[in-house]
Amino acid sequence: MADVLDVRRLQMLAALRRLGTIAAVAAEMHLTPPAVSMQLAALEREVGLPLTERQGRRVVLTPAGQVLAQHGRDIVDLVSVAELEVEGLRHGASGTYRLAAFPTAARSYVTDTWRELQADRTTGLELRLTELEPDDAAAALAVGEVEVAVTHAYSNVPPVDRPSLTARPLTTEDVLLAVPASWEVARASGGRADLADQAGAPWVVPHADLACARMVRHACAAAGFRPTVVAEATDFTVQLALVAAGVAVALVPRLAASHVPDGVRLLDLRAPVTRHHFALVRRSSRNDAGIRRIVDALVGNASRTVAAITPDDAGAVLR
Repeated sequence: MADVLDVRRLQMLAALRRLGTIAAVAAEMHLTPPAVSMQLAALEREVGLPLTERQGRRVVLTPAGQVLAQHGRDIVDLVSVAELEVEGLRHGASGTYRLAAFPTAARSYVTDTWRELQADRTTGLELRLTELEPDDAAAALAVGEVEVAVTHAYSNVPPVDRPSLTARPLTTEDVLLAVPASWEVARASGGRADLADQAGAPWVVPHADLACARMVRHACAAAGFRPTVVAEATDFTVQLALVAAGVAVALVPRLAASHVPDGVRLLDLRAPVTRHHFALVRRSSRNDAGIRRIVDALVGNASRTVAAITPDDAGAVLR
């Protein structure tokens, strides 16, 4: 037997079992009956077994022919499925895509995007999510562990150049000063907060190796002081809980302040700091239709999510 069977000949054999005559197979495949007969004879030589036999004026399949005809039918089905899936991928309607996103994005507009795509009856896109901080998400994207990385960059932190990646802006949010409501600054401030007034205050900050921690250090340095750190917490809900307890002050992005505990006041900064959100993809895959559909959905949901956080939602924001 040959090492590799001719797929088209197997398809002809499957068609013969289904249609019953050489003439019908030839008509369906736009060939002449002699051409079909020659191809089936060649398949018999490849296999080394008779695949058809004459019964009167009819050509019927032998047991070996029946077995190979079923494989031919399976191949036709698989090719059809492959064609449909390729067409779906071409139009961004199918495929499994891996995303990495930082926590506040993952629990808000990334989750909304997943829900939206899952509910869309016109698409079969599947998502897989890994929660990662921006630097780790970009690294995972660069080595092919994910297809999309949702990251952020603060306006007061120098951006990292990633030449192999391309970025699509998602949304921008402001950074707020969170202070205990009982403190004088919360009651007295009727305008924007001057960060220098918190030079002597205790601070809760993110862990030192995170971009959010660099943002805090740079903001305080620009105000002329180094913060007195009494607590480190990656989770902004923990930071806000400590602020509510009167333990410290903190700088939190607006998206992280969608649910603020009692006892916290949020103040706009006199020297504004903003956080810009991006969807990163590899340059080599930026034209993938599925990725484009996912990123388009992220853009819409990110903007709506940030815009929906009003001063009332975020506790008392003093301007």
